[in-house]
Amino acid sequence: MSEFFHMGGYAAYVWSAYGLSVAVLVLNVIAARKRNLNVKREIKKLGTAVQ
Repeated sequence: MSEFFHMGGYAAYVWSAYGLSVAVLVLNVIAARKRNLNVKREIKKLGTAVQ
């Protein structure tokens, strides 16, 4: 098991690449949700302005 985590001497590169990939995916989800909320607010604001 230790050899798996050591990755043949490339552990720092491999695990940092995995970590960076996960961070980008998480930030992408957060940004999409934030944008979705902003669009919903804008639609709601426009809907009340028209009436």
